[in-house]
Amino acid sequence: MKYLIIVIFVLATNFTAAQTIYLDSVFSKVTKYTYNYGPDKNESLQFDYYVAGDDRDQIPLIVYVHGGGFSSGNRDSDKAVRFAAKLAQRGYAVASVSYRLTMRNIGFSCDVPTDKKIAAIDSASYDVSLAVKFILNNDNKFRVDPNKIIIAGSSAGAETVLNMAFYYENEILPSDFKYAGIISMAGAIKTLSKIDKNRAVPTQLFHGTGDKLVPYNIAPHHYCDSKDKGFWMLYGSKPIAERLRGLGEAYHFTTIYGGNHGWAGLSMSEGFNEIIDFLYNDVINVKSLRQTDRTINKL
Repeated sequence: MKYLIIVIFVLATNFTAAQTIYLDSVFSKVTKYTYNYGPDKNESLQFDYYVAGDDRDQIPLIVYVHGGGFSSGNRDSDKAVRFAAKLAQRGYAVASVSYRLTMRNIGFSCDVPTDKKIAAIDSASYDVSLAVKFILNNDNKFRVDPNKIIIAGSSAGAETVLNMAFYYENEILPSDFKYAGIISMAGAIKTLSKIDKNRAVPTQLFHGTGDKLVPYNIAPHHYCDSKDKGFWMLYGSKPIAERLRGLGEAYHFTTIYGGNHGWAGLSMSEGFNEIIDFLYNDVINVKSLRQTDRTINKL
């Protein structure tokens, strides 16, 4: 598969000896590459890869999946670029991934049959898994730590990464592969039944109680009526956190009281310090198992 270096940009920052990699902003120069990958020979997808620091090995990788209802959105939005660059400055590699937008010109609302919605999530899960495989298969190029790959997503991207970790039966990656962590920003999953000791990993969840698209608790997707073609019960961040709490697994759950679906994107900026705290203390430098519940009042 081919790759292309398309741009290099520099962000100014200061470095001091007291700073800690993966916690503080220790690098000033962030390099962005673009690589081609694809589900088959006739279709090419891309991901942008952000990294800082020369001659580094075993780099923790964050794979970011954008939102947009599986019908829109892109990997290089202003928010995604800023998010990836800030993470790279702290020492993480970031892959911001494009995937097939199978619901383009169809939508993702109550008049779209449920089976099409499920197929869209599985299609995105397949594509993102291929991007992860591409990175793992080119270890001499990317030099990531295969045991420290975290998947993160917003809205549809959050639904994708939750599906990838907690439900999707992945035949693309090695049978013993397991993600090191998940960051879900306004996401939900179709069942809790497969979240068990074998599949549970440290999970960070952001969700607004006023989200009218993806339920915070247990409710229909888009709050559709039971007679709608697109009626589909989902389990949002609250029941996912409760499930992980009951299993005795690590999680970091931020509830935004009164927050709407806009927090799918806002969490990348407003919750950035929390994300770094989660990554450093619950994934990279784990000293104890933490179960964190935090609230923000936006009423």
